[in-house]
Amino acid sequence: MYKIREAQAADMAQVLKLIKELASFEKEADAVEVNEKDLINDGFGDEKLFQCFVAENDDVIVGMALVYPRYSTWKGPVIHLEDLIVTETMRGTGLGSALLTAVVKYGKSLGVKRISWEVIDWNEPAIAFYEKKGARVMRDWDVVQLDEQGMDRFLENN
Repeated sequence: MYKIREAQAADMAQVLKLIKELASFEKEADAVEVNEKDLINDGFGDEKLFQCFVAENDDVIVGMALVYPRYSTWKGPVIHLEDLIVTETMRGTGLGSALLTAVVKYGKSLGVKRISWEVIDWNEPAIAFYEKKGARVMRDWDVVQLDEQGMDRFLENN
């Protein structure tokens, strides 16, 4: 049986493995640039940039949820769920629900006004899961990003 707990620095190698598994699932296997050292520094260093929860089964990390603070000009403090990942062999076991529950409890403990995240539009099982949990999937909004090269081009042209 699995247990949900706050991640520790020593978990980051296994967390990175899950991140890479998700990237492969989303057909972006080569897109992961962070490494274990980055995750340790960013999550457990002097300036903690994220909070991570892990699901552990027989001393193996089989799921994770990573969140970080944001601020909404309409609502106030919110958190962003960057990833909720359950390894393929553990899907359908309640693990995703348990991780999402940990995130919601964490958000409530912080007094945030909202928890937000993105889901890729073709991942219908994930969309159905989130909607079943009461989340509102806002299909009329598009994600907008500037990656490093985009930021460079922007600054060169402005």
